[in-house]
Amino acid sequence: MKKSVFLATAMAASSLLAACGGQSSGGDARDSIRAVGSSTVYPFAKGVAESFTRNNPDFKSPIVESTGTGAGMKLFCAGVGAQHPDIENASRRMKKSEFEECQTNGVKDIVEIQVGLDGIAFASSKDGQILKLTPKIVYQALAAKPFGKDQTAKTWKDVDPSLPADPILVYGPPSTSGTRDAMKELILEAGCKTDPAMKALKEANEDEYKKTCTEVRGDGAYVDAGENDNLIVQKIEANPKAVGVFGFSYLEENSDKLNDLPMSGIEASYETISNFTYPGARPLYIYVKKAHFDAIPGLKQYVAEWSKNWSKGGLLAKQGMVVAPDDVLAASLAAANGLTPMTGEGLK
Repeated sequence: MKKSVFLATAMAASSLLAACGGQSSGGDARDSIRAVGSSTVYPFAKGVAESFTRNNPDFKSPIVESTGTGAGMKLFCAGVGAQHPDIENASRRMKKSEFEECQTNGVKDIVEIQVGLDGIAFASSKDGQILKLTPKIVYQALAAKPFGKDQTAKTWKDVDPSLPADPILVYGPPSTSGTRDAMKELILEAGCKTDPAMKALKEANEDEYKKTCTEVRGDGAYVDAGENDNLIVQKIEANPKAVGVFGFSYLEENSDKLNDLPMSGIEASYETISNFTYPGARPLYIYVKKAHFDAIPGLKQYVAEWSKNWSKGGLLAKQGMVVAPDDVLAASLAAANGLTPMTGEGLK
């Protein structure tokens, strides 16, 4: 792109963002796309960014940051304008409270696009322990107060007599991570619900139920390993007694180093995640500010690059993302092309 044309585009972007109620940093419009959010979605977003740059050499390379889904949502929902991100990468759906925060801060029109599927994988090193896990076992091992009682389990055998008498040591994502949120909802809460008394607790006191079913113990048995899933892989490689929790793509990428620990007898695989028989299967999303589409150079093309690469045999599948069902892909393509804002209906 010629310099004069590029400057004209930047000036137009600045005017558009100002018209949307945003302000640009230092008076200058941003001339590159900025995405924040999930560490699970991060490698896929980087792959799409690289493909976008190859196919659109006139635009600058997108800036993609791994902040965690929760922290990314705060940045994304802070406002409209060049100082705020254009895209939020998420390993879980936006929460109702986050949608409301966006609305309060003037982020009114948000395009929600499901880009594929992933699974919450549990793994050990190749020479590590093989544990037969269930949501109930994981919940009893990791909950701060399992079924409302004090957490006393020190070893896996304390949780279930069939498991080894090895100390419970799990490296996993932090509280800002969408993977942590999904682990709470899909695994911990599922395990908690095996006790009928928890249903009664939910009806009587929703807040106490959530705390009992999803709060993770903080005594060192669960180690917050930060927003770098590769670090979790390294931690469990170095300790055969440790278990790691991360996105399926990291398990698949490191299959020569790691053992998958099946959940309820079902291994995490492309097939079991795509048909949702694996208990930890979950959708992955990107959220885009409609107000930024005409203001940030290349944003429309970058979103289009996702849709070009999320089908079977595409770039994302080759990177380890599980392709979404055909009806989901069709809806996602319609959202990407039509830029239809989400209504917030169905958010929890």
